[in-house]
Amino acid sequence: MWYLALLGALAVGANDSLPKGHLVIVGGGAIDRVFCEHVLQVAGGPDCHVVVITLAAGPPNPQSNHFRMGGGIGARNVSLLDPDDPKTALDMIRHADLIWFGGGSQTKLTRSLAGTELLAAIRKRYWDGATIAGTSAGAAVMSDVMIAGNSRQPGIPPVIDKGFGFWPEVIVDQHFVRRHRFNRLKQAVLEHPTLLGVGIDESTGVVVTGRQFEVIGASDVIIIDARTVSSQAKEGSTQDVSTHVLRAGMRYDLDKGPLNALSGSESIASDG
Repeated sequence: MWYLALLGALAVGANDSLPKGHLVIVGGGAIDRVFCEHVLQVAGGPDCHVVVITLAAGPPNPQSNHFRMGGGIGARNVSLLDPDDPKTALDMIRHADLIWFGGGSQTKLTRSLAGTELLAAIRKRYWDGATIAGTSAGAAVMSDVMIAGNSRQPGIPPVIDKGFGFWPEVIVDQHFVRRHRFNRLKQAVLEHPTLLGVGIDESTGVVVTGRQFEVIGASDVIIIDARTVSSQAKEGSTQDVSTHVLRAGMRYDLDKGPLNALSGSESIASDG
């Protein structure tokens, strides 16, 4: 398939300093069949072992939409992780091809797993080649600098907490266009100008392979970049960020920038 060929091409030049696995980061909302097929192909096909983590929504729940989504992508082997059974949970993670973080509260999820042997095992599986995926809150935890919520005061940067750091070069925000979160992510980026802001709308995701990612899904991914602008500040630049709109099939390189993006603010929705 063309998509697997692309993943192989993106991996060319990879070295031991980069994870062998992929990230699939979803902005929340409904996910259609074609999207699910992409996720499954990245993870290795219908026979791959999927572990679903619903802790962002509360205790493990086999009736939750997030668990059903794990089976809904078409995988034949889907398990629900229960951290109260650590031996079984660790065995699941060590044999997982796809680890799926569901939505809910990102702070609830990070507090459930931060500093645990389970999280260390998940990180090792990613470096060894597994796919780590997450939607909504499960997307927010992918970055190290994690947006945990809105500030109570207008114009004040959002609440920041520590995520899992699978994608440490960026700050992820989700439900992005639907919930008008442009200003929220921009404020977070201006507070951390060495990091790239990646705002992912609903029914949309990015597939991260090494230093590049590609957009899949129905809507937009907005890139907010203060890195070059901050480096030019001494030269008198008055622009605070640059922005790019990425749509399905478009790619971005963390070092080179947009490979086929739209520049400017097209389709970007701001907070009030």
